[in-house]
Amino acid sequence: MTRLACALCLAGCVTSGRATLAGPVRADPQSLADAIVQKHGEPARARAERGVRQVLAAWRSDDGDEAALRAFVVEQFEKDPATLLGRYQEIFEQLDGHFLEIGRALRWHNDVEIGSQVPIDALFAAFNPAASLAEDLFKSRLAFIALLNFPLPSLDELDRDGPGLTREQWAAARLAKRFALRPSAEAEAARSRSYAEAEAYIAGYNLWVHHLLGGGGARPFAKGKRLLSHWNLRDEIKAQYAEGAPGLARQRLIAAAMERIVDQSIPEAVIDDPRLDWDPETNRVAAAPAEEVEPRPAGQAAPARAARPVDLSGAREPDTRYAMLLANFRAARKADAGSPLFPTQLDRKFQLETEMPQGRVVQLLEQMVGSPLVARTARLIEKRLGRPLEPHDVWYSGFTQRAAYPEEKLDAMTRERYPTAEAFHKDMPRLLEALGFSAERARWLTDHIKVDPSRGSGHAMEAGRRGDFPRLRTRIGAQGMDYKGYNIAIHEMGHNVEQVFSLYEVDHTLLQGVPTTAFTEALAFTFQARDLELLGLTRPDEKSERLRALNDFWATYEIAGAALVDIAVWRWMYEHPEATPAGLREATVGIARSLWDRFYAPVLGGKGKSALIGIYSHMVAPSFIYLPEYPLGHFIASQLEEKLKGPRHGPEFERVSKHGRVTPDLWMKHATGAPVSAEPLLRSAEAALVAEEASASASR
Repeated sequence: MTRLACALCLAGCVTSGRATLAGPVRADPQSLADAIVQKHGEPARARAERGVRQVLAAWRSDDGDEAALRAFVVEQFEKDPATLLGRYQEIFEQLDGHFLEIGRALRWHNDVEIGSQVPIDALFAAFNPAASLAEDLFKSRLAFIALLNFPLPSLDELDRDGPGLTREQWAAARLAKRFALRPSAEAEAARSRSYAEAEAYIAGYNLWVHHLLGGGGARPFAKGKRLLSHWNLRDEIKAQYAEGAPGLARQRLIAAAMERIVDQSIPEAVIDDPRLDWDPETNRVAAAPAEEVEPRPAGQAAPARAARPVDLSGAREPDTRYAMLLANFRAARKADAGSPLFPTQLDRKFQLETEMPQGRVVQLLEQMVGSPLVARTARLIEKRLGRPLEPHDVWYSGFTQRAAYPEEKLDAMTRERYPTAEAFHKDMPRLLEALGFSAERARWLTDHIKVDPSRGSGHAMEAGRRGDFPRLRTRIGAQGMDYKGYNIAIHEMGHNVEQVFSLYEVDHTLLQGVPTTAFTEALAFTFQARDLELLGLTRPDEKSERLRALNDFWATYEIAGAALVDIAVWRWMYEHPEATPAGLREATVGIARSLWDRFYAPVLGGKGKSALIGIYSHMVAPSFIYLPEYPLGHFIASQLEEKLKGPRHGPEFERVSKHGRVTPDLWMKHATGAPVSAEPLLRSAEAALVAEEASASASR
């Protein structure tokens, strides 16, 4: 996955909404603007009128009466705000960066696998010392000074005028946009709590798959494999395509377990407990024979239930997944009351964060899942597998060269090479040189990235100020880093390299980063696609490039459906704000099955039965409405492919990364000459299909 939310949560995710808010101040905006013009002259009028409107939108009676407001705007309006912009940039880099570091320290024992956890770790992780900071910036009037002096453009204005803005004007727009919403400590604290609780829940959602029983009580999986939902479970399905018939049996078991996680019929006791055997098909639970029970690795946190007697009741998980999702929704609702311009989390997600209208995003996703290329690709997969497709084949990975290597072989290679986080960090210069960076740049990047063992599946945690460094985190077991951990580490390294360039090399730190999470995902995908090459196992050729295009197409087809579920579930919650966890469960399963029947059942089966595209843990943590970033990232990665291909990968990666946080289409035009589109991915898939179909015909 991608970067964690900044502890401040000031840029787009800062929110508002006390139970009762002080009312607005009634003042004549024209009179206030006239007072500024009287002091600074007629050339200041346009800026003064806009700045006054922006201040009035956020000013409340407890900020001061009309006389105080008039005095403020006259005193704080700057005729030439260039120096003012420099001060904000200088101070906010330090403010954001240091609070992010504090947040990282508070979450350290929750996030990093360095020993046993204690109950207070979760409390520290939920504590946000910056919860009131955004409101304090308004109370101190620092936010109002920014709104008075710098334009807060709408998304329409940015799309229309963005190409003509100078870099300083872009920095000023990003500064003002931080204060598009007026926050409250209550809303920020609620968001922090829901984040921490949801992430802790997801980080502990493991299945010991040796205890998944198939027909006749068979144990298809070897001992000791503890898989996190959904990441490791999904990746295990992908890995089993190299295992033939035994792999198919394992895939069916995992898919059955996933369905029960989504509909919450999973027995609660089997979650992260190796003392129980479970048949996901029949949903029966039994005590595992003593000789089959794995000891928990030293230092690995055990759930509270592990200290209790084995629960053989088979009682299902009590809709905890959906209670967590509802808690996220209720935290978001605390922001709504004080956000009149962006009154829902959906508005804030697409208008402020993604900066692409929700309708356009949904249209792109439906263009993907509804493409006629899906059926053609499915027929090709059926021929390769020699059997009809099943729902779990939504994660088919046989197009990749990875499918030719058994998981055990890959695990052995990566564990030997990377027994510790330090070993991976030591090898990063070699990896980066292989990705096209010069030896000097590779060493510099390695010096600016730190590596930590993760309790969860892994993530890339950005830095917020120069002098601090991004963190690469992936799961590292007692025997070392397995292939899943390595694959994630290569992906997160892509995020970290972008984070270094977009902080240390950007011309204005107010523009730090890339437009949205989808862009850093796209850049990370360009690293992850070469993971086997970096292990010395493959070299790209024309055939492998065609298969990679088909793999990207199928992966995007899969994740686009999950993204549509995510959006539709949030729409449903806003339509049913008093929903219970049980009601949300029923709705989510219904939404997932409906989308499955429309876009997936025609080629994969499972009509009326499968909710697999509702399995993604991202719906619960780490962020709100996160999943659309992945298919958008695939679209963007396909567009970037030509620029980042071959020996120019390193320099081009640096060039596009340091362009900064402008709008998505403007960034893409700078990078590739065209706005964000699904067409390049679809075109490359169609060309690959034509070649593969022709090859198949010729071989008959």
